[in-house]
Amino acid sequence: MGGTFGCEPRQCVRGYRPRVTPLRPALAPVSVTPVLTPTDFASLSLRPALFDNLASLDYREMTPVQAQSLPAVLARRDVLAQARTGSGKTAAFGLGLLQQLDTKRFRVQSLVLCPTRELADQVASEIRKLARGLENTKVLTLCGGTPMGPQLGALEHGVHIVVGTPGRVEKHLNKGSLSLDALTGLVLDEADRMLDMGFEESINAILSFVPTRRQTLLFSATFPDHIEAMAGRILVDPVRVVVGETHDAASIEQFFFRIDKSVSRGDAVQRLLLQYRPASAVVFCITKQETRDLCEALRGHGFGALALHGDLDQRERDHTMIRFSNKSANVLVATDVAARGLDIDALDAVISAHFPRDFDDHTHRVGRTGRAGNKGIACTLYTDKDTPRLAQLEAHLGQPLVSLPLPDQRVINQPVDVPLMSTLQIDGGKKQKIRVGDILGALTGDGGIDGSCVGKIQVFDIRAYVAVERAVARMALNALRNGKIKGRSFKARLLPT
Repeated sequence: MGGTFGCEPRQCVRGYRPRVTPLRPALAPVSVTPVLTPTDFASLSLRPALFDNLASLDYREMTPVQAQSLPAVLARRDVLAQARTGSGKTAAFGLGLLQQLDTKRFRVQSLVLCPTRELADQVASEIRKLARGLENTKVLTLCGGTPMGPQLGALEHGVHIVVGTPGRVEKHLNKGSLSLDALTGLVLDEADRMLDMGFEESINAILSFVPTRRQTLLFSATFPDHIEAMAGRILVDPVRVVVGETHDAASIEQFFFRIDKSVSRGDAVQRLLLQYRPASAVVFCITKQETRDLCEALRGHGFGALALHGDLDQRERDHTMIRFSNKSANVLVATDVAARGLDIDALDAVISAHFPRDFDDHTHRVGRTGRAGNKGIACTLYTDKDTPRLAQLEAHLGQPLVSLPLPDQRVINQPVDVPLMSTLQIDGGKKQKIRVGDILGALTGDGGIDGSCVGKIQVFDIRAYVAVERAVARMALNALRNGKIKGRSFKARLLPT
């Protein structure tokens, strides 16, 4: 199967500075027109409210996938685009959906399907940010693992854009609580991952509820045969967008390490973590049991490791990802399936404890580091049995792969880096009108915590999470338990690490 080894910049990159024609001496002032390039957002025919909002967000210059796809998206053409998480693809399709949105019509006009709840939440958040200039735009997430009741209530009041996972969207369609009769735009985001996760049947069921006359945008990190087949069924004369950027040494260093029977995979992973000392790393395993075993081995040696696999329920998965993104754990051991759709910022390293099964898995693994202009490393363990596949990967990439000996066994004796932060859970959220500033104020006001000790704060419907430096975790917990947020007392607890 094919795959692209792309590493594209984030969507919010340095903007252009208009070049102006100097005024001629001794003449009246003349009008000045910026000289635009095809990659400037200002070169697009966007609604003024959208363009003004982009300017306020400092979105000036388009990423490659945006520059190649947005003109076709705005022209209401179907698009088949190769793009991975972190490429700016959400703005590419989000602006297209918002451009044609009629906010006065409270019907579902756009549907975005995503493989996981985490990605759906990220996409919905980005669309809401892009829609700030449009009055009263309603964006709703429909995902499994969350109660149906609030979703039913929101649908009854009317929404414009639905972002969701195939299973939950299909459930609402069958229940009759979701109507797509007014739909004009359909987006399949990370389509290859959705099919790999077994959502093809649900997607086909959803398509039976969608009007034939619509715009369809399909985004996929890779174009395997099953994606090409789906594109042929659901897209009409699509514009094909392939971004030619690859993972290169400028952003990601790739290293391959041969191991034999004398070294366990757990021991090899420990050596790599201690040698390179990434502040955050994802370690990929093939099976759920291998993921559990390796995580336990790492924790036994003092690493702040968490496991992410298919046996976790949604609450456990949420807690795992919150603790990792908050830096209260610095190693995430995951299966490929469980990690699909995750967008983890500033990931320093990716370690493949097992050689990937195909080029596409390698693409998705490696592409999680070295983003937004940051440096990253990708380490892959292989055995003699993997040598033929290593040669195939080298031919596929068209560049020599660097094979190194494992770090010396003595590195195991070095101290393990402890995670910088701890995470506190507060049993109150948006429904209790809690905002990020309220939590920060409770900690830094009467709580006496220095603001520099407070990290990421996330507020959800009925819970909130705040990262604080480990040294002040107990003090912060007592401040939340004994103090008040917006004049009310809330239960709080320290999540285990």
